[in-house]
Amino acid sequence: MEKSNVYFTDMRCDVGTSLLDKLAKLIDRAGIANIDFNNKFTALKVHFGEPGNLSFLRPNFAKTVADRVIALGGKPFLTDCNTLYVGRRKDALEHIAAAQENGFSPLSTSCQIIIGDGLKGTDDVEVPVSGGVYCKTARIGQAVMDADIVISISHFKGHEQVGFGGALKNIGMGCGSRAGKMQMHNEGKPTVNAKRCKACRVCAKYCAHGAIAFSGEEGRAVIDEGKCVGCGRCIGACNFGAISNRSGTSYEILDCKIAEYTKAVLDGRPHFHVSVVNQVSPYCDCHAENDAAIVPDIGMFASFDPVAIDAACIDAVNAAPAIKTSILSDVECDHGCDHFTNIHPATDWRVALDHAEKIGLGHRAYELIEI
Repeated sequence: MEKSNVYFTDMRCDVGTSLLDKLAKLIDRAGIANIDFNNKFTALKVHFGEPGNLSFLRPNFAKTVADRVIALGGKPFLTDCNTLYVGRRKDALEHIAAAQENGFSPLSTSCQIIIGDGLKGTDDVEVPVSGGVYCKTARIGQAVMDADIVISISHFKGHEQVGFGGALKNIGMGCGSRAGKMQMHNEGKPTVNAKRCKACRVCAKYCAHGAIAFSGEEGRAVIDEGKCVGCGRCIGACNFGAISNRSGTSYEILDCKIAEYTKAVLDGRPHFHVSVVNQVSPYCDCHAENDAAIVPDIGMFASFDPVAIDAACIDAVNAAPAIKTSILSDVECDHGCDHFTNIHPATDWRVALDHAEKIGLGHRAYELIEI
């Protein structure tokens, strides 16, 4: 079985050596200089973090990568695409303001911010998906596709729909325009368990499409499937487990579509991937809050293979001890040491990795090289 190299360094720092020094050494050892950056536009795909969330990656990590790209002759810019849901990143003006609030600026990162799908999330390109099963084409942000090189810088954490968010989620979902995100989400529509609904109406605040109404004397939530795009934000917003996917396969299809969107973004141009496994929160950085980390900080990974780096990160998280004061102490751990599946039992993160490998995006098997 073919294996991809994944480079790793832990979070320990001797006096006089910072994590950023270690990151610079890591990406050099992983071979970032083998890419021809000379005068090439380089998209650094990051997640700026929803304001209120404090587990997103600090801009210092992006600066370290950007500085290396500049030293190699490249023209880096930070990018992400607009969100489907109500929040502070649904159009380019709010998105940039949110990024700046969270510390991302030319001063802190050595490069500019460009929102990949433009002002309203409508600036996109229809890109063929080689080997696509669920998506023959993908709607990708124009600025992302205009770049000559793509580098993902991912915060590895949990996710309520796909189990975890790493390189594939950062690229596939993150580079999809608003239309692309709708395409990825539209296989499954959530449903409300009226017995669990507390009529708190929090879910409606997170719905960007006005799909949630309240009926009956007790005002229980009801989802209008005609308006719902299946983005799943209401699932994560509900504190009472009252909203879930009706179909057990829709999450699996979403996994596969994310893999196919990642393939569309990366095919035909150089790419490189960095994942930082710290503050491993149970939910996505799209939330305007973050729960306590579920495992201790682990380290930083780098690879040319987005599938292998995700596989290495999930193995490292599952091999780590659970923090007793985290959400893992509140859930039934029916899946052994599979931490993210214990938190999100309706998900199966293996599907994305298997499908990504099947369509030729990379390899699940990897050789871990410690730096």
